[in-house]
Amino acid sequence: VREESGLEVGKVTYHSSQPWPFPSSLMIGCHAEAISDEIISDPGEMSDVRWFSKEDVKLALEDKLDGVNIPGPIAIAHHLIKAWAYEMNK
Repeated sequence: VREESGLEVGKVTYHSSQPWPFPSSLMIGCHAEAISDEIISDPGEMSDVRWFSKEDVKLALEDKLDGVNIPGPIAIAHHLIKAWAYEMNK
């Protein structure tokens, strides 16, 4: 996380995993708590880094937030994002 966004994280919690076909790997998905909020983006790593509210993420999951595209349900990223928006810290 730090390499891509400059954010420091504390507690990391495993959520799920997904097989990754090349080269026969396993991708794990985790949630992490940010302990800093200043984004320092490396343009060579990420083209856009920003914060979103849970309300905005819920809109994006319904394809109702202009300019934001959430990966589809086949991707582990979709499930991580959905879990954060609807299940975590209720």
